[in-house]
Amino acid sequence: MTDKPTSADWKALADKEVKGRDLTWQTPEGFAIKPLYTAEDHAEFDPGLPGFAPFTRGVKASMYAGRPWTIRQYAGFSTAEESNAFYRRNLAMGQKGLSVAFDLATHRGYDSDHPRVVGDVGKAGVAIDTVADMQILFDQIPLDAMSVSMTMNGAVIPVLAFFIVAAERQGVSQDKLEGTIQNDILKEFMVRNTYIYPPEPSMRIISDIIAYTSANMPKFNSISISGYHMHEAGATAVQELAFTIADGKEYASRAMAAGLDIDKFAGRLSFFFGIGMNFFMEIAKLRAARTLWYRVMDGLGAKDERSKMLRTHCQTSGVSLQEQDPYNNVIRTTVEAMAAVLGGTQSLHTNALDEAIALPTDFSARIARNTQLVLQEESGICNVVDPLGGSHYIEALTATLVEEAEKLIAEVDAAGGMTAFVATGAPKAAIERAAAEKQTKVDKGETVIVGVNKYRKDAEDALETLEVDNQKVRAGQIARLAKVREARDEAACRAALSALTEGCSTGGNLLALAVEAARHDATLGEISAAMEEVFGRHDATPAPVKGVYKSAYEFDRRWAQVTDGVEAVGRRLGRKPKIMIAKMGQDGHDRGANVIASAFSDMGFDVISGPLFQTPQESAAMALEHDVDVVGASSLAAGHKTLIPELIRLLKEAGRGDIKVTAGGVIPPQDYDFLREAGVQGIYGPGSNVVECAADILVLLGHNMPPLGEGLDEAAE
Repeated sequence: MTDKPTSADWKALADKEVKGRDLTWQTPEGFAIKPLYTAEDHAEFDPGLPGFAPFTRGVKASMYAGRPWTIRQYAGFSTAEESNAFYRRNLAMGQKGLSVAFDLATHRGYDSDHPRVVGDVGKAGVAIDTVADMQILFDQIPLDAMSVSMTMNGAVIPVLAFFIVAAERQGVSQDKLEGTIQNDILKEFMVRNTYIYPPEPSMRIISDIIAYTSANMPKFNSISISGYHMHEAGATAVQELAFTIADGKEYASRAMAAGLDIDKFAGRLSFFFGIGMNFFMEIAKLRAARTLWYRVMDGLGAKDERSKMLRTHCQTSGVSLQEQDPYNNVIRTTVEAMAAVLGGTQSLHTNALDEAIALPTDFSARIARNTQLVLQEESGICNVVDPLGGSHYIEALTATLVEEAEKLIAEVDAAGGMTAFVATGAPKAAIERAAAEKQTKVDKGETVIVGVNKYRKDAEDALETLEVDNQKVRAGQIARLAKVREARDEAACRAALSALTEGCSTGGNLLALAVEAARHDATLGEISAAMEEVFGRHDATPAPVKGVYKSAYEFDRRWAQVTDGVEAVGRRLGRKPKIMIAKMGQDGHDRGANVIASAFSDMGFDVISGPLFQTPQESAAMALEHDVDVVGASSLAAGHKTLIPELIRLLKEAGRGDIKVTAGGVIPPQDYDFLREAGVQGIYGPGSNVVECAADILVLLGHNMPPLGEGLDEAAE
């Protein structure tokens, strides 16, 4: 009988097979992943059993064997009528819960007739200005029987008030409402930027909502603490875990400081994580999150075991979707969906294949939804609780994520909690650095994206996409606003709004006051403005990280060509070439804009980062003030056909048609000709190589830039 092989025996055999080549892999988190894991790698980590503390293996003993996860597709289409029709079609075909996407005007607390949101209304979700809109949104959908999730943070007070009053008008009392409101403002200050008020009053709003829902809406989750948007902004798994759990800790601590019993509200807190393409890391991330939350809540003094269970919704990654060869996105979404369910999510949204280009069509949304149905009904995943529990690799990853995230949470605690830590700018800067590092690896081909930087097609296939007629939607919303204002009791409405403003100064529950204003048909913009009178409106200008691209490309020959080109243009101009990165409209997603600003700064451009939420008039004025050579307009929310042509028109009117305007972001290829005819001189969609974007802009500035692949030997010399 031969002796049992040891790890040393395996290593000797593996080294012989690969001729001594190192098989370890470095993750973005800095983990050195070995090719083999054994029980020794997780000997000190005990995940327990499903349904028992620390809930690493699941919050229920039976998990999906007892009940599968909820299929909850996130959607909102321009008008309440169109969204309602889409919801009812999906519910009829197997979807189990609603998840509402609002347009950016709604997110930022503006009515559709506000001049700042001309290009935003109905573009990236449904426009909701009044209770009447909310009633239409849920027409023929019984709110006493349907769980509704709403992704809303900045304008959370009027939106939740509208939901409550719409249910009342449907005959459904507050105590019967089920669902979740996101209500996670700290992550907005870090990554997504759809805030309205400064941090401190924003935190008061959250405490008031937790208090109100705890007293009146026992089935409703008062907050969904979101790591998803950190994930999409480029955070590593450790950053997403640590900052999300620390956000939850801060919200719980603030609610306790306001006099609430932790065990009265903690059971209604929920979480929301993004799921990317590192399959096993994402599975381990959800398991680690449950362990971390259990330890945090136990440390805060929670007694009820339900208070210590982390329940989470997940969404497959939007940033992993690619414009090029887009049917590959079906495969990516399937891989990510499997990671979410093997990690033990309670509900899931699967992205559609065309979402890197536009809003999903019925065709693509059906594939996305059916991805989950196939996993539930055909794969056998639901038959076994935590099927990867006990995997040496999974348990070792889980243990490492817990350990590293706790180190980062300790940094947050040392800073005085997450509100104070966010105020330092440290978490935002850390996530932006991670995003820039990820992008350099993609640009250099070290991280393979199939169909983008490897195995690319000679020509892309045309894909039918959904387009929203922004002007038509806005006109319809303005007409409905006028009708609501005309029919309401104006004196009673104004009195309710005045009471809300006074409550911001003197105390009183803000959600309760807003519900009363909504009953008198105050609009979303009016309720937001009533609070803004006291709280003010928060503004921020991006401050991109520096040095990431320069260090990553230090010995790259194409990089040398580009930086030499920048210097040559600078000598001709008598100064560095200037590029302004413009974020027009109400879209606060700034990952792409910050990566471009960071890279171009490292290449030697003089980079002017415009503040978020500019109008075309403000962007044009800033470009003129700084005498820039190029404006790079970043678009992620489908406002490009309205906002960018207006910017070009204004520059021409000012006599500066020589300023080059380029566009980057989520722009459907069928819109390229429209933008070129409007005067856009460079268009860079998802998957564009940042160094090649710079090379193209140098050509626009009159530099004779060699094409990719030419002159590299000379550049090296």
